[in-house]
This record gives sequence, C-alpha cells and structure tokens, in this order.
Amino acid sequence: MSLFSNPFDANTRLACGCGRHASQAEHEAARQSATDTAVEQAVMRALFPQDALRRRFLRAVGSSTAMAAIASIFPLAAARDAFAQSAGPLEKQKLKVGFIPITCATPIIMAHPMGFYAKQGLDVEVVKTAGWALIRDKAMSGEFDAAHMLSPMPLAISMGVGASRAVPWTMPAVENINGQAITLSMKHKDRRDPKDWKGFKFAVPFDYSMHNYLLRYYLAEHGLDPDTDVQIRSVPPPEMVANLRADNIDGFLAPDPVNQRAVYDGVGFIHTLSKAIWDGHPCCAFSASKEFVTTMPNTYQALLKAIIEATAYARAPEHRKEIATAIAAPNYLNQPVTVVEQVLTGTYADGLGKVLSDPNRIDFDPMPWQSFAVWILTQMKRWGQVKGDVDYQKVASEVFLATDAVRLMREAGLTPPAETAKTFSIMGKPFDPSQPEAYLAGFKIRRT
Repeated sequence: MSLFSNPFDANTRLACGCGRHASQAEHEAARQSATDTAVEQAVMRALFPQDALRRRFLRAVGSSTAMAAIASIFPLAAARDAFAQSAGPLEKQKLKVGFIPITCATPIIMAHPMGFYAKQGLDVEVVKTAGWALIRDKAMSGEFDAAHMLSPMPLAISMGVGASRAVPWTMPAVENINGQAITLSMKHKDRRDPKDWKGFKFAVPFDYSMHNYLLRYYLAEHGLDPDTDVQIRSVPPPEMVANLRADNIDGFLAPDPVNQRAVYDGVGFIHTLSKAIWDGHPCCAFSASKEFVTTMPNTYQALLKAIIEATAYARAPEHRKEIATAIAAPNYLNQPVTVVEQVLTGTYADGLGKVLSDPNRIDFDPMPWQSFAVWILTQMKRWGQVKGDVDYQKVASEVFLATDAVRLMREAGLTPPAETAKTFSIMGKPFDPSQPEAYLAGFKIRRT
C-alpha cells in the first residue's frame, strides 16, 4: 500500500503527510506528543541512569507526584518548548548584515567579535554603511540579508513611505533603548531655553527616525513649530560632528557616540539626554524582510537568537567596558575607547565642565513592543509622512514581531513580558496605544 493516498481518487480519504493519521491535525498532535515524550525520557535517563531505580521511584511516589517533583527542579515545560522549536539545518550560513557605526548597533556589532554569531553556526559579515538610505536600499535589494535600522524604518518600508515601493518588512528585536541626546554648539551654552532656538538649524540622522520624532516632539512641547521656526535636515551620523564644527548646524538630536564625540572634540555640549524626553524609548532595531523570515526560517531563528543573546549580554553593566573595547575598533565604530565607554557606562563629561552619571543613559532591551510601533505611526501621521486612515494595530503586529522575541528572550535568560503592548508617557503626556487617533488629535502643533 502506498504511503500517500491518491488525491485525485474519489474513493480514497486524504490522510496526513506520514499516512498514519486521519488528518494533519492528528499528525501534528502525535508529533508533539512524541517530542514531549523524548524530552521527558532524556531527563529521566539523566536523573536515573539505572532503570531499576527509576521504576522503584515511580512505584513509591506515583507518576503525577514524580512529574511535579521533577518539574520543580527542572524546567520541563521550557525544555519541551526549546526542543520543539529547535531549528533544522541552516538554509544559508554566510550572511551580510549592514550597520551604521553608532552605539545603537551594539548587539549587532559585538556579536561578530565576541562570537555570538559563530555560536549559532553562522558566518556573518557585519558591513559598515555610510547612511540610512543606503542601508535601506541595500537591504531591499537583497545585498544585505538583514540590517541594523532605525525602528521607524521597517514600518515605513512596509507601508511604502519614503521608498520606491512597499515591501513587507519585519522588526523582531529592538537593539537599544535610550542612548541619544540633544547636543548644541558651544556657542549656544548660554541659550538653554528651547524658546530661544528660533532660527536654529538642527540635524537628525534620517526623516524616518526616533531622533526626528523626539526632536519635533520636544520643540513642539516648548511652543516651536519644527517646520517653520527651525530647520531640520538629515545628516548621516558620521558627518554630524564635522558639520557642527564647521558651523553648518547649531545642534543635533543624534545617536551616540556622536554626542560624546562632540564633547570629546570640544565642539559641543550635551543639552539633554533623550531619556529625559521619554525614558525607555526605542531607537534602533534588528530588521529583515518578511521574505527572509519566511523562506529561511532556520537561518532567521539562528540570527535572531544571536542578536538577542548579545543584547542580553550587553544589558549587564559589568560587561559594558569589555564591549566598548570590542566595538571601538576602526572596522566597527572607529572611536576612542574612552568615548564609547562614557556612553555605555553612563559616566560621562557633558561638555560644560561636569562629569555626570546615569547608568541608564543607554540600555539594551530586545522587546519590540507593538505599542512602540503605534506611537511611531501617530508621529508619522502627525507630521504628514502618512496620509489618510492607518490601521495601527494591524501594521504594528505585522512588523514588530513580538512573539519571536518573547520566546528567544526566555531562552537567553531574559524575562519577557506577558503582553505585547504597554502604556508610557513622553514629557508627561500619557500614551494609550488603544486610542491613537485621540492621542494625535490632542496635539496643537501638527500637520494633520
């Protein structure tokens, strides 16, 4: 008898793929049961190398009590899940991942010299790239398998905003939270009130960036219209300090180590850290096309696991100096180690003669909260980057892949949240992700 039923024979009933079950659902249930049993057998063999001892133990306490007792000291459920999720052979081992040389990319960069990619069997080339438009274009063309992106970029690409076409894109992990600052030219050290900044020229890394949205938010909350009272231009992060030195701009809201390098070079001072605007805000992200995620699932899982494990390592303060040394090299950030250390440790010179300490100046939390995506979408609409109705929740859930992050966070020793959305406040204004249009309507200064 053939293993598979003839699908074109009206007298036969289609079975599952293996031919032993009446339906694919029964096949999957049997497969899961076999997986669970294999895990439990492995654990019991490790605990009771002599089978006679195992049988005596079970007769004495009963199977239910035995399972509960073992589960109390060994995470059986987690082991079953990990076994079930274990990937097969990598579809592709040699990968290219693009990055911009900023500390926001710390997990993506450090995973190369510190062996996190190799641990997953991957041969990853991390490619330093000049600017965000180039990162986007190389990722969309397939030259990069995955990329370091600003967290609004996967949303914009998926919606076809600011790009030649819409391409389904994903953001399965946040790279960093906080880690930015508003830096001003030294000539403005006595002009700390934003109300005095009319006519200023500011730089941000990209139109579709948290830097642009946070700077606009900050200015608008101080009564300035960011489109009429100041100028905001996009400047690649590696060029920002030179533009400040040349007096082409008055300041920037930039990723580090740009802010700290301006202080190091004596051309600027840190006006405020971005965490003072929104503590815990996302900035950069690990991203990949939906095509990569779906056509190379094992490679994707291995790559994401490497990123999340690197993120978990970077989150520990005691690792920050080691990481600073690893990523300051010319082929990565190309910065003095002391500049990178000041950013990662949070003990830093502000450019005005003070040494400040803020351990949370930058932090690393991979959770791609879908409420982050909803907030970003409100700001894209606020400033006229998107028009018309936006299905906030649909776009957020399709791009910010929280489920993948939660599972791998748990495997990496992090504690993932139970939900994928949360409320938060920006400059004291609460944001409820379930009411994006009401939130948007509450702004006096907006383009829509």
